[in-house]
Amino acid sequence: MSEPAAPHPPTRPGRTADGAGGGSGTRPGGGVRRRTALIAGAAGAVVAAGAGAAVVLTRRPDPEPARRAAEAVAAAWNESRWDAVTWDGPVTPAAVTDRYAAATQGLAAGGVTGPEVALAGVDSTRLAEGRARATYDVSWQAGPQRWTYRSTADLVRPPEGEPDTWRVRWAPSLIHPELTEGATLTAVREQPPRAEVLGRDGTPVVTDTQVVDVGVHPARTGDPAATAAAVAEVLDVDAAKLTERIRTAEPDAFVPVLTLRRTDFDAQQERLRPVPGVVFRAGVLPLAPTRAFARSLLGGVGEVTAELVEESGGRHVPGDRVGLSGLQRRYDERLGGAPGVLVQLTGGTGAAARTLFEVPASPGEAVGTTLDERVQNAADEVLATVGPQSAIVAVDVPTGDVLAVANGPATGGDRALTGRFPPGSTFKVVSTLALLEKGLTADEPVPCPPTFTVDGRSFRNFEGEALGETTFRTDFAMSCNTAFADLSSRLDDGDLAAAAARLGIGTGWDVGVDAFDGDVPVTESAVDRAAAAFGQGRTLVSPLALAVAAASVARGATVEPRLVVDPAPEGAAAPPVDLPAASVATLHELMRAVVTDGTAPVLRDCPGGEVFAKTGTAEHGQQVPPETHAWLVGWQGSTAFAVFVAEGRSGGSTAAPVARAFLERLALG
Repeated sequence: MSEPAAPHPPTRPGRTADGAGGGSGTRPGGGVRRRTALIAGAAGAVVAAGAGAAVVLTRRPDPEPARRAAEAVAAAWNESRWDAVTWDGPVTPAAVTDRYAAATQGLAAGGVTGPEVALAGVDSTRLAEGRARATYDVSWQAGPQRWTYRSTADLVRPPEGEPDTWRVRWAPSLIHPELTEGATLTAVREQPPRAEVLGRDGTPVVTDTQVVDVGVHPARTGDPAATAAAVAEVLDVDAAKLTERIRTAEPDAFVPVLTLRRTDFDAQQERLRPVPGVVFRAGVLPLAPTRAFARSLLGGVGEVTAELVEESGGRHVPGDRVGLSGLQRRYDERLGGAPGVLVQLTGGTGAAARTLFEVPASPGEAVGTTLDERVQNAADEVLATVGPQSAIVAVDVPTGDVLAVANGPATGGDRALTGRFPPGSTFKVVSTLALLEKGLTADEPVPCPPTFTVDGRSFRNFEGEALGETTFRTDFAMSCNTAFADLSSRLDDGDLAAAAARLGIGTGWDVGVDAFDGDVPVTESAVDRAAAAFGQGRTLVSPLALAVAAASVARGATVEPRLVVDPAPEGAAAPPVDLPAASVATLHELMRAVVTDGTAPVLRDCPGGEVFAKTGTAEHGQQVPPETHAWLVGWQGSTAFAVFVAEGRSGGSTAAPVARAFLERLALG
């Protein structure tokens, strides 16, 4: 048996096993020197000979695989797809998905959304050891602010022989640096009190009011139909629909029926309390003085809809109370303020909950309007008994302040501000202004035949009336259509649009909410001009637009209306333009004659002073004979107004009595 070989002496960095020298030769003592072969690997050493010495160089590990793994985490986090990450150890993408959801699901309830994640960098100092650490910038939307912080993830190189895809070690600290196993992130949302809507004198016209939500607890009623019928008898709701909602609800659900002002609830509670299953929730809502008070204008507040949550871009979450319509919706962000958010870490290895981020609630700001509570109440009270669609708008002559915007109880939207209706004979105020500038006088003879034909088109008076040979004063007071059709030949195609603009119609004013300022097209033919001269054809107005025109005549200068004054609408108000003094004086005379000797005698002895007015009966639709809307516009003292009643017989018989009732209520104070 041979002897074992003697071990080689130890080597030193930068030297061969033979010591200095590096070439081939014989060992001392006659042995043969062997050449030493060094093989360089991915991270191995390379021998470089020179000046009689060997130098060993180390290749730097490639950082790109680790960076790709770090970037994959950021992309997966942003897309909520944890299966796109290669995880280290036994953890699976499904397990990471579950752990992430358990740790963060409490954020959404408080309105915290996101996050947005970006890779901040990769620490490669331990790359040669197969380790790296990624740092992430994490940003959540928490109410009106961003909650930002940095978190980290450890990366490890795969074992030899496996694909060069670095792996990520799961830890709760990836979500937040202070998060431990079993801990969760939760958010609590605080909505600040909603700000008030103010009237012209600075006092609230919408303020927090005690309310009671009336509902049904399904488990407490053995007969849903009987409960629904009893509730419907008191609250005037649909019994069949309520029965179905009770039957399909969870047994312990609160099935809402109606929200009542506390005063209204107090008047009905003795009838509601004995009904099996009926339950109540007290609360507070921003409400106007009465249910009818400028309802379409002011709008309502209630629980946010799914559509509004989606549109809000994270500002609203389910359960928020928000503006749902009208001014409340238009200025919801101002009135509602900014919610407060408190983000806390709870559970896990830490004992007490601790706050990680806080955004204090910011109270809303009031919205100022020009509404006058006394004038608005008078308009609402009058329209409460008007069956068809109706509206009253009142405007302060010296300032243009809109004092009242009232719509009758019939459905049909905010007719007072956004309605688009033919003005009928109320537009004769505009036509007269244009004709006076062409030289017409009140005493000029202008016949009023039963019909008048223009280029083959025949025009007639209301119910075939005729005044025969008479003056323009009488034509205006009695609202003769054929006289105006005849006089339209004195006008150019742009004259009516220009006169309307001088009275504030179609000038593009902005009152801070949706409103129609009127549309008076330039006429295109003699027939078009004749129809437009007495308010038919293509001309459209809203009650607000006609109230502005009446105010302009009363003032003797163009009125630009104001409604929402804080915040003021963007853009400067147009300066008032004086109307020709002689034309104004004649219009005053003619509109007074409508009351004293014309189509609105019901206003002749109206309390509160002289009334100046113009009636209107506007044909519309395709029926024969056509249907008609009833109008009356005018002013008394410093208050101009427009009254509209859909499907009314005539301005004099339908709208004028409504105007009188309105003025009588104003006179009572």
